[in-house]
Amino acid sequence: MAVVQSFGAAEVVTGSCHVLKIKKEPTIMVDCGMFQGLIEGRNYEPFGFDPSSIDILLITHAHLDHIGRIPKLVKEGFKGKIYALESTMELAEVVLLDSAHLMEEEYKTRFKKAQRRGKEKKVKKPLYTVEDVNTLYDMDINYVTYNDSVKLSKNITATFRNAGHILDSAMIEIEYKEDEKKKKIVFSGDLGNHNDLVMRDPVTLQKCDTLYIESTYGDRNHKGIKDTEDEFKSVIVNTLLNEGNVLIPSFAIERTQEILCILKQMYDKKELPECKVFIDSPMAIRATKLYDKYHDELSKCCNDFLKRDGSVFEFPYVNFTLKPDESKKINEEKSGCIIIAGSGMCSGGRILHHFKQRLWNERNSVLFVGYQAKGTLGRRIVDGDRFVKIYHEKILLKAKVYTINGFSAHADQNDLIEWMKSFEKLGKIYLVHGERDKQEVFKKVIKKRMGKKAHIVKEVEKIWI
Repeated sequence: MAVVQSFGAAEVVTGSCHVLKIKKEPTIMVDCGMFQGLIEGRNYEPFGFDPSSIDILLITHAHLDHIGRIPKLVKEGFKGKIYALESTMELAEVVLLDSAHLMEEEYKTRFKKAQRRGKEKKVKKPLYTVEDVNTLYDMDINYVTYNDSVKLSKNITATFRNAGHILDSAMIEIEYKEDEKKKKIVFSGDLGNHNDLVMRDPVTLQKCDTLYIESTYGDRNHKGIKDTEDEFKSVIVNTLLNEGNVLIPSFAIERTQEILCILKQMYDKKELPECKVFIDSPMAIRATKLYDKYHDELSKCCNDFLKRDGSVFEFPYVNFTLKPDESKKINEEKSGCIIIAGSGMCSGGRILHHFKQRLWNERNSVLFVGYQAKGTLGRRIVDGDRFVKIYHEKILLKAKVYTINGFSAHADQNDLIEWMKSFEKLGKIYLVHGERDKQEVFKKVIKKRMGKKAHIVKEVEKIWI
């Protein structure tokens, strides 16, 4: 028999890492992601398995919670083959180099402070370095394309299908022989929703014996996309007409591109007042260029823009500020700006500089378009703190604060159910990549709407399939 063990994303959202062992066959891992938020300390713990025992690594997509521990895996002994889309590996390089650079800078800062106290030995070294990321790209990397089956061994094939989540996102079908009988297990990765402006809809599948499905939003449905866009447009227009500036802390991958797409539509329809749109995030700029490069993965709307303009996301008001000096010049603009900058939860990055310059002005608006985790500056602003500390300076928050929750790169409860119902034959269902309370809700909904049982996977639990 075959067995699956999850060493991450079990009763939590982050740290995706699933190991499939099939008798007398290569050991396969699907993703090796970073733990984030309150459990990020777990990244420094042992994997729970010997990295050198993994023969094949399959990557669903380039979000940090799916790829963030791969350099550590390599550093600790993984020498196997990697299979992924070419766009995945290009985007992963941007994400991992950014992650490594931030960890190295944080280490240097903490080490310097610890030296003054004589406690430098207690400072944790970075999980990995830029050099470790470069080492990863010297590995045996095999590029795949959507819908083409690749042989992992004589008896195992893998097929990557478009999951519609972000650029390069895939669900992975693994077909194998057991006692001359064919079996199929599907790892959904992260599934996109059906109202995304940038990405195509997730493809539907025909059959599988075992399904590992994400459950991030298994407990709820998203707000309607039209209402979400209308709310977004209203904040943008009213702030600009009031001679203010709009500050948007945004995630570099997918969310920034979606916002650009909406703004470009507004420009086309003459709904967007004359302004300057600044994309002030080196990571977001590089990611946007990759979205342009791999436009075949994107929606019809995006490809229509490309055909007409030669670029998916650019239009006359857009400015890409890659260099620090270009970013600082934005301070000279007194009004009429939309500033899109990282980080998405305001835990660092250039958005902090813009906050320092503009939060105290009541004409300005802060527009949150993504989830703000507990303990982050973004969450404190959303929760109504009157004063915020930025670079050791206490600043009175007078700008208007808006939170728009309808944007999401993840399928909601209804999308997940409808996707599963599209299978002609669906075997056992296993829930991963979700918080336990949300999975409990989703499990009941699956039973009610599909008449099927679902199992919530525990970490390291052996699932025999």
